[in-house]
Amino acid sequence: MLHFPGIRPSLGIALLAAVTAASPAAAHEYWLAPSSYVVTAGRPVEVGALAGTGFRGERKPFAAPHCVRLLVRAARLLDLSKVARDGEYTWARFAPADDGGTLFAFESDFTPITLPAAAFDDYLAKEGLDATLAARRLSGGGPGRERFRRCAKAWLAGGSAERATTPLGLPLEIVPLEPPGHSAQLRLHLLWQGRPLAGALVRAWRAPVGADGSPSDPESRDSCAVAAQARTNASGEAVVAITGTGEWLISAVHMVPSADRVVADWESTWASLTFERLPDVATGAARSSRAGR
Repeated sequence: MLHFPGIRPSLGIALLAAVTAASPAAAHEYWLAPSSYVVTAGRPVEVGALAGTGFRGERKPFAAPHCVRLLVRAARLLDLSKVARDGEYTWARFAPADDGGTLFAFESDFTPITLPAAAFDDYLAKEGLDATLAARRLSGGGPGRERFRRCAKAWLAGGSAERATTPLGLPLEIVPLEPPGHSAQLRLHLLWQGRPLAGALVRAWRAPVGADGSPSDPESRDSCAVAAQARTNASGEAVVAITGTGEWLISAVHMVPSADRVVADWESTWASLTFERLPDVATGAARSSRAGR
């Protein structure tokens, strides 16, 4: 089980949130990491955030000035951003009231960064940001003046499908069309400002879990290669192959001209979704039994 030091429980919730200062130039992914993806009513789960490459990352502390909202959807939707503690590596400790499933979500504000022209163009090519790369080539390039933000979600499985499949209204949001983790593929919508985003590259990574279903330590495990990828169609939909059991990270990024040209020429929004692929649907009862021990 992951360990996030400094937890301070309060009525089953102790708080959460933060933003990474990781550079997109290094293609750093950003994700929410629960201590377990198996939760039962009344049993608390701890949640933190990481940034890194190949689904291996460094824990990120809460940074209050950069948090726009920090949400948890279980029996009801709660915004925990007002009670988060600055500098904490544990973002939340939450005990759901039922077994319907729990969705954590985080939205940051923008962080500016300037990259050398070649490094910026390499980053655009790797992330599949073809339109931005083409626009830069037409304009003559130059240093990459960018500001970026994060929109991360984590799904802890349960019986209420709509908790996983209903959008939360994040600027860029990966919305599964069925609860993730129960089949060998994931159908999803990628929404930009609430509308389907076509032509975006969606990538996936898989990390092992322990015999009891607990995620492996993301700071010490080996990096892994991209396990699957797909482009969204005209309706903003993509189907990603989820070809093995374990912890999964789905990620996408979208870039547009910056709304604040004094600070940056471009602004990117990074979306992620983490969940666990179950060995098969029939194991649900056994896993719930383990979680209750």
